[in-house]
Amino acid sequence: MSTFVDTGAFYAMANRRDRYHTTAKAYFLSNFGSSDFVTSNLVFVESWLLIHHRLGATASREFWKSIRSNVVAVLEISAQDLELAWTISEQYGDQDFSLVDCASFAIMERLEITRAFAFDSHFTIYRPAKTGFFERVP
Repeated sequence: MSTFVDTGAFYAMANRRDRYHTTAKAYFLSNFGSSDFVTSNLVFVESWLLIHHRLGATASREFWKSIRSNVVAVLEISAQDLELAWTISEQYGDQDFSLVDCASFAIMERLEITRAFAFDSHFTIYRPAKTGFFERVP
């Protein structure tokens, strides 16, 4: 089963002072090998930017290096995903979903990924058509 990794999880693992750092590292390490961790190219870029801005160039290079080692597969957001992302943003206009959030929901829905390694509530608010919900872990 695949687990979609969101920016908050990447940042928590990169920042030892983040309140979710210990939980994020423990979850990732205990599930590495038993779950296929995936993310999108948009989440990768968003995560790199956040890590670079808050933790510096060395931390962002380490993050990129870890992604290059294929511990997390980076999936491409398609034009179809962007169309669904737009629809999601329209349907959930009262929510504070970012473009990256909506594109994440879209690719997860297309690939029938139901588990999100995330710390924000957006993954519990959105209701995908096929599965009805996303499971947010840890």
